[in-house]
Amino acid sequence: MHISEKTKADAKSYVPAGMPPLEDSGRATSFFEFWPIWLMYVPVAIQWLFLSVRYRSLSLPLLANPGIPLSGMVGVPKSAVFDLAGDYARQWILPWTLFEVDAEPIEQQCSRALAAIAAAKLEFPVVAKPNMGCRGVGVRLLQNESELTEYLQSFPVGGCIQFQQLSQWDAEAGVFYVGGPDKRAGKLTSLTLKYTPYVVGDGRRSLAELIAADPRAGELLHLYRDRHEHNWSNIIARGEPYRLIFAASHSRGAVFRDAGDQITQVLSQSLDKIFADIPGFHYGRLDVKFKDLESLRAGEHFNIIEINGASSESINIWDRNAGLWTAVKTLLQQYNTLFKLGNHSRTQGHKTPGMMALYRAWRYENKLVKQYPKND
Repeated sequence: MHISEKTKADAKSYVPAGMPPLEDSGRATSFFEFWPIWLMYVPVAIQWLFLSVRYRSLSLPLLANPGIPLSGMVGVPKSAVFDLAGDYARQWILPWTLFEVDAEPIEQQCSRALAAIAAAKLEFPVVAKPNMGCRGVGVRLLQNESELTEYLQSFPVGGCIQFQQLSQWDAEAGVFYVGGPDKRAGKLTSLTLKYTPYVVGDGRRSLAELIAADPRAGELLHLYRDRHEHNWSNIIARGEPYRLIFAASHSRGAVFRDAGDQITQVLSQSLDKIFADIPGFHYGRLDVKFKDLESLRAGEHFNIIEINGASSESINIWDRNAGLWTAVKTLLQQYNTLFKLGNHSRTQGHKTPGMMALYRAWRYENKLVKQYPKND
């Protein structure tokens, strides 16, 4: 499909309330942004081997967060960190509940799920996500009982779903936090704004044409075609924002913008208090919804929707303006920190679980991920 430069220029950006305007002039992606993920981690693997010799342990990073299995590297429930949280920290986490999927008839499963949702005082719409998974796989927004039933039918038997209340705010960010076991204050190493991509209808063009005309989305048609096959040829009404993804995951097409200049001491202190109430967790990324940037900078009016452990990335590396060396350097610094934290945990008497445990967890999670429902 050929799109003229004028048509591309006419495409308008839409951002949720609370987010600053999305600057989309210049290049749409960095040249390495959608490389195979393993390629970005080749330098990390080499560094891991060198640090393993230095610290005399191949699996030391698996102790960086001693409060959760494998430090949250892989094969660990999303709820593991939530379960550690005390009363104060839970005030900031959006309410959630877990639901085990079994082989009983779908009517009974739906009835049980509705009861679990009601018992947790959640109300539709709710966010449904696999309790074990990564990169936004299987995440959906459920508006009603009918969508709940459809989701349950497509979920693998033996899997676990985390239902979570939808935030009142749409603005979203990823905040990377590194604490110290012996330090009262941690450090926010990055703050990244997460934009779920939209196109805006003009009453003339189909969804396919609108996506193709977008400077960034037009380069990522393969991410959207199957997901929106039911609307691909439909005309989108004039002025109507059409959201291309729900889960703000980079691998699904979300747009990340480095906002490190928005980090404040007040925000850092706010997170210090939260993490002081999550024992055994020192390293990871929070995904948060917030009212607006002013509130986030002030350390207030935000919800934690997820806390990711040792394998989480400082996602500012996926900003289109990030350089390859800067991105690699950031990853290397992260894993150097994991070894340091793991070494401290070892001096406190914690035992490394070994690489075989990591491999088994990876295989188990990988098997589940292949069976999860498609994303919104």
